Amino acid sequence: MSSLALGFQEIEKTQLLLVGGKGLNLGELSKIEGIQVPEGFCVTTVGYQEAIEQNKTYHALLDRLTMLKVEEREQIGEISRRIRQIIMEVEIPSDVVKAVTHYLSQFGEEHAYAVRSSATAEDLPHASFAGQQDTYLNIIGVDAIMQHISKCWASLFTDRAVIYRMQNGFDHSQVYLSVIVQRMVFPQASGILFTADPITSNRKLLSIDASFGLGEALVSGLVSADCYQVQEGEIVNKRIATKKLAIYGVEEGGTETQQIDPDQQKTQTLTEQQILQLARIGRQIEAYFGCPQDIEWGLVDDTFYIVQSRPITTLYPIPEANDQENHVYVSVGHQQMMTDPMNPLGLSFFLLTTNAPMRKAGGRLFVDVTHMLASPSSRKMLLDGMGQHDPLMKDALITIIERGDFIKSLPNDRQEQSSGKSNKGVSSADSRGQIENDPTIVSDLIKSSQTSIEELKQNIQTKSGSDLFDFILEDIKELKKILFDPQSSAVFMAAMDASSWINEKMNEWLGEKNAADTLSQSVPNNITSEMGLALLDVADVIRPYPEVIDYLQHVKDDNFLDKLVKFDGGQETQDAIHDYLSKYGMRCTGEIDITKTRWSEKPTTLVPVILGNIKNFEPNASNQKFEQGQQEALKKEQELLDRLKQLPDGKRKAEETKRMISLIRNFIGYREYPKYGMVNRYFVYKQALMKEAEQLVQAKVIREKEDIYYLTFEELHEVIRTNKLDYQIISKRREEYKFYEKLTPPRVITSDGEIIVGEYKRENLPAEAIVGLPVSSGVIEGRARVILNMEDADLEEGDILVTSFTDPSWTPLFVSIKGLVTEVGGLMTHGAVIAREYGLPAVVGVENATKIIRDGQRIRVHGTEGYIEII
Repeated sequence: MSSLALGFQEIEKTQLLLVGGKGLNLGELSKIEGIQVPEGFCVTTVGYQEAIEQNKTYHALLDRLTMLKVEEREQIGEISRRIRQIIMEVEIPSDVVKAVTHYLSQFGEEHAYAVRSSATAEDLPHASFAGQQDTYLNIIGVDAIMQHISKCWASLFTDRAVIYRMQNGFDHSQVYLSVIVQRMVFPQASGILFTADPITSNRKLLSIDASFGLGEALVSGLVSADCYQVQEGEIVNKRIATKKLAIYGVEEGGTETQQIDPDQQKTQTLTEQQILQLARIGRQIEAYFGCPQDIEWGLVDDTFYIVQSRPITTLYPIPEANDQENHVYVSVGHQQMMTDPMNPLGLSFFLLTTNAPMRKAGGRLFVDVTHMLASPSSRKMLLDGMGQHDPLMKDALITIIERGDFIKSLPNDRQEQSSGKSNKGVSSADSRGQIENDPTIVSDLIKSSQTSIEELKQNIQTKSGSDLFDFILEDIKELKKILFDPQSSAVFMAAMDASSWINEKMNEWLGEKNAADTLSQSVPNNITSEMGLALLDVADVIRPYPEVIDYLQHVKDDNFLDKLVKFDGGQETQDAIHDYLSKYGMRCTGEIDITKTRWSEKPTTLVPVILGNIKNFEPNASNQKFEQGQQEALKKEQELLDRLKQLPDGKRKAEETKRMISLIRNFIGYREYPKYGMVNRYFVYKQALMKEAEQLVQAKVIREKEDIYYLTFEELHEVIRTNKLDYQIISKRREEYKFYEKLTPPRVITSDGEIIVGEYKRENLPAEAIVGLPVSSGVIEGRARVILNMEDADLEEGDILVTSFTDPSWTPLFVSIKGLVTEVGGLMTHGAVIAREYGLPAVVGVENATKIIRDGQRIRVHGTEGYIEII
């Protein structure tokens, strides 16, 4: 037959644009040996295009639709309705009618058929578009079938389909519709089979939903279904639903909803044998397509018919492993406060910088912690560390350990384990003993890091081409030496241990919770909190010059600094911002990804924050804030020591406490420095690589400098060496990145693809409490500002910042807020450290905070107890 219609058996793998996603999958399914697919054919997209190509009104409306934005719902609805009307009234071309009649005469015109839409942007690996177009069941006779083909074509422009395409970046004029005409089967039971559990993503757990009659009742949400779960050939879980309704076909065509006999409502839809048979069919189809499938099935007399199979697009990819063993992976993004995907260049730089066993998945990095969990001593270290970083990760890991069978334990060294347990309270007294309480250690570490960066800046200027890559690889060794310097880790470990000790002992001896929070305010040498205060000083420089302020309120262009000099105070402003950028300009949101745009590259990012500082603060606010924090810390120290002296053995307790406070004050500020050093170096590397990228643009090897972000370090080296690149790699990776952006990375995932979710164990909280982790003490009430991008921040003094995560680049906002709530984080992550230093009550690790709390709501943050109330 012509390309106007194709039988399922005739469809080739390459014909997506002719038969759409659903049609293509049915063609493939009908070729799998032993799988029963009701016979049928596809009216291809050629017929649809023929029907509309001469229609001027259709094309004019389509052009108008393309200009609209998602928010313009009313206009979308109106134009879509008119397009549907046109398609319904268009005469179906005679050759399409002929092709359909030909196939119907082959399969039998007297039979009932399902007429189903299959769009070219549907059931794709990256976008399911499920349920966006229409399906019509039990249609009998050529005329009725032709009429329903028009209805399917028109359903390409239902409001929901149009909006879904807009949200997913598909061009309306490039999406066409094929129509599937498939022999109806009238099942006594039907449903959906997922070859991976859609809730936990476990690829070994297969999930079946089943109810009586046609699957339409289940898909449309009309009935509850039985749910059966099968793992490795065994039924591991069954939930039998009360099934009150079913949809059945009617002899003269169409469907009707019927009440189910009360005796039958609670019976199991499928027998045990049928459940296992269906599970085997599911695994066979999954193996054929090579990825987890969402399968629609129907049971007729003892035979399972498969009417659809599509990829499950919502599963998080599993980190790649090179063996078949069980593995446990934890998210790097949740520890680094950057859960967005990273570009290939960013990933490869981070991999060069770390020593941990890293794996990639979904554009993010995960650490394989299997070996650490296998040994009792390293397990304790890992769980203690996770407790500081992210208690939800710790709880998820404990869940895996408690299963007992997922990870093979190494021989248990009793001695080692008992000593591990006894240490719990004092955390590691030994590591505290390893370092003197001498503040000059910190200034020496900072000085040697600075010297090393200055040398790098000098030496890299003479390098280009392949030499530059060799030079960077050598310098990364230097960076790793600094990052993993035992003395450097001993400094902030001593401070963290001292904080834990203070919190534990002050609670035990004085009933005082989280005392270390106040003691950590305004410590010296914290590069990140100094960065927030320094932007207040920039505001002080600009405040006296109204012309400059007015100019800044309207800047859009990143060259705004050059134009400042023509205003009164412009030179002073330019100098102040330049000085700020020379010290902090390498910072930005998501700064562990070298490809992210730095403040120096886009200084307009800082303008709203500077203007906010001018509006919200008096002159000299940075000194006042720092001194106020210092006074509060001193006052708290004095108060604790006075109270301790009143206790039995008070003199010793006070002396020990004073020593611990001194460790915190001397060393905790350094916690932020190693990352600053790393990001500093990254920016030096980046600037050198962007010069190479300019050469590649001039040589027409790439189209824009940023194309290099989609290559790994090694690939970029090769491109620069050979001046050759297959540009399709860049286009493909751009598409992948867009897909990865839509994924939510799990904190903990196993090699089965199962996402393990941890929870906070808490009692006695108010019923409506939104629970998180307490990281900085105090209770504060205020207006919630839900901000996802720092540039969108319009804060007033007294606001509470609610966001998904904060890294150091968010610090300038911290001076304007009164409290902090984040979705990601732990006790020692960036936001928590800075919140304590600025004395802001903070709760972190609050699942879905940015969705539960609405912008502008009044909330109360309980930073000591770790929860939020909406007032």
